Amino acid sequence: MSAVFTFPGQGAQRPGMLANWPKHRAFSDTAAEAEQELGIALNDLDSEQALAHSRNVQLALLICAVAFGRYLLAEGVRPNYVLGLSIGAYPAAVIANSLTFKDALALVALRGELMQSAFASGFGMMAVLGLDPYQLQQLLAQSAARQVYLANINADNQSVLSGAWQELETLKVVINSAGGHCQALAVTVPSHCPLLTEQAQVLQTAFASIEMAAPAIAYVSASKARVLRDVSAIKDDLAMNMARQVHWLDASRLLAERGVSAAIELPPSGTLTGLFRRVLPQGHCVGANHTRLDSLRLLCSG
Repeated sequence: MSAVFTFPGQGAQRPGMLANWPKHRAFSDTAAEAEQELGIALNDLDSEQALAHSRNVQLALLICAVAFGRYLLAEGVRPNYVLGLSIGAYPAAVIANSLTFKDALALVALRGELMQSAFASGFGMMAVLGLDPYQLQQLLAQSAARQVYLANINADNQSVLSGAWQELETLKVVINSAGGHCQALAVTVPSHCPLLTEQAQVLQTAFASIEMAAPAIAYVSASKARVLRDVSAIKDDLAMNMARQVHWLDASRLLAERGVSAAIELPPSGTLTGLFRRVLPQGHCVGANHTRLDSLRLLCSG
């Protein structure tokens, strides 16, 4: 059975996500390494107050996913592919043994600071359910919004808009009238649109001095909906994904076409599992922290 590990993005975070982990060396080693590199205790990252800052959110998501990913690999649960949404691409690259955890911590800290400082307030992201991407793009084109972009295409009837809250609120009325439903996301920056191009380019410069390796597990880009093997392409994908549209639906379909029949979402899990079930209705789509190890091993046994 062919399987993919999926890694959630910003919006999936929750207070206490770095606490009460299973007793296993993978977790203790990951926690110790993170605390040493960052110079802070993990519980300083995942409190409700701390998670109001993009840097802390992104670091907490990275650390949580890497810890669980290392645990699963140590226990014989090894996927054929890794696929991360936005910040989730970083732990995906670490688990694929392409990017070191140490370098990922430094880069994600910089990424979070760049994004937060660029848009301290007044911007964010809003999910739209019930309309396909073409309908939503048409509504955008007909509107007077100048700082709103189609950021994520997650499913055939689920997308995400990114931009200025004032314009998003105005669009909400139009979208609701067209039969859609809007939901604000727990994201305080306008990700996956040209508003973050300058910040992505700064991060791209930081990647120039980073040594990376070809992935040991196939790395799938959610921005390009392609398997990337070249190190320079993966560097570009990681650095620039904050400013690029997410094509999660196309990336999921690519994996389905390649024979993937199991999608295992790393914690904090939930959203990506639901999205994959739409693409793999006869497959196995589960959260890693809600599924027995023997079941997970079986899903990755092909």
